[in-house]
Amino acid sequence: MKATPRSPAARWIDIGARRLWSPLVQPRTTFGAHKHLLTPMNAMQQAVGRSVHPGATLYWRLSVRYQFTDDQLALREQTIEFARTHLGRDLLARDLAATFRREDWSLCGAAGILGAHVPTAYGGQGLGAVETVLRLEAIGYGSRDNGLGLALGGHIWNVVEPLVASGTEEQKERYLPRLCSGEAIAVNAVSEEDSGSDAFSLKTTAQKVDGGYLLNGRKTYVGMAPIADVALVLANAAPASGKWGVSAFFVERGAPGFTQGPPRPKAGTRTNPIGDLIFENCFVPVANRLGGEGAGVSLFSRAVNWERAFILAGHVGAMQALFERCVSHAKERQQFGTPIGKFQSVSNRIANMRLRIETSRLLMYQAAAMKDRGLDATLECSMAKLHIAETLLESATDAVRIHGAHGYLAEFEIERDVRDMLGSIIYGGTSDVQRNIIAAQVGL
Repeated sequence: MKATPRSPAARWIDIGARRLWSPLVQPRTTFGAHKHLLTPMNAMQQAVGRSVHPGATLYWRLSVRYQFTDDQLALREQTIEFARTHLGRDLLARDLAATFRREDWSLCGAAGILGAHVPTAYGGQGLGAVETVLRLEAIGYGSRDNGLGLALGGHIWNVVEPLVASGTEEQKERYLPRLCSGEAIAVNAVSEEDSGSDAFSLKTTAQKVDGGYLLNGRKTYVGMAPIADVALVLANAAPASGKWGVSAFFVERGAPGFTQGPPRPKAGTRTNPIGDLIFENCFVPVANRLGGEGAGVSLFSRAVNWERAFILAGHVGAMQALFERCVSHAKERQQFGTPIGKFQSVSNRIANMRLRIETSRLLMYQAAAMKDRGLDATLECSMAKLHIAETLLESATDAVRIHGAHGYLAEFEIERDVRDMLGSIIYGGTSDVQRNIIAAQVGL
């Protein structure tokens, strides 16, 4: 039988055990410069000539095709120049001493980084997810301070975004201007010693009292905890209800019964101090509860999607900078009378690094563009987190191999990226958790 020509505008559709080649019947739609190809259920039915099982996905996902606008590219270049000029000073010394530079935080506030995703009415820039991620990637590329990039991401996606989405008007007016300007550092406190990936088995409680709640418990492994000004804390106000009793509360530095533990030594991102938050009969007024009582699950589930996809945006920028340094070194370094880049073992590693950067960006900006359109991006966010986390570590290790002894010594600032990228497979949800989410999303 003669094969039917396949149009360039056609794609595979999988329905049950059948794999069908079908034209796209849904016209391309545009959100800014970001184009999505979506085939809704009725279009799938039309394409295959029969009804689709109710269990099939509501739309057929395809890779987002995007092209940055001139304004977006200009914003990226401006952010890179800002980062190169003002951020990352004394980075080698600060990494060795494990110190955070508060001035950098204030500068990021003044430059509009911290409020990029916040409406202008509250002191923000009113940018979409794509532009915000673009700026965070540029910070990582220009500053090379992976600890700062991680802190920015945690502040924006784990606290500011949930506040914008679910906060009362009074809460937004009280916190957002400070969080946008750089006056305050915010952290999200979820993990405990016995509740990591099983986040809702937390033991911190919020006992109802007149006018508010008494928080008791200890949060661990909280990035920026020792120097934070505001913490968004998950605690259980109704332990008998299990996870449905979990609520979220804002707690400010200096509140009675609230103690911020000292920095804990760690392998990487040392410019971002990690520590514990301790609550001992810490009174929190009702006005500091974010959302309704028991809304912690929905708030966390929403926020963690943003975190998964974009917490590593700065690291993607750092991966680009590391790649460029490796290319330059491979051209200049000679062994056996020839540049080492001419040796296939070196050039193959650099080719893999380039591939990882491109695929990481495609996944990250696909998730960002879907978020801007209000689409469910659970699958895309987990795929982005998993892929970026794993490729970061692979590329950093390849950079050490390419640089040899220079890659191993701290003074050349290559080994730091290995240490910094190591944590990416853990925070924001471990790689294995992302695999579980992806498997569930595809119906396993």
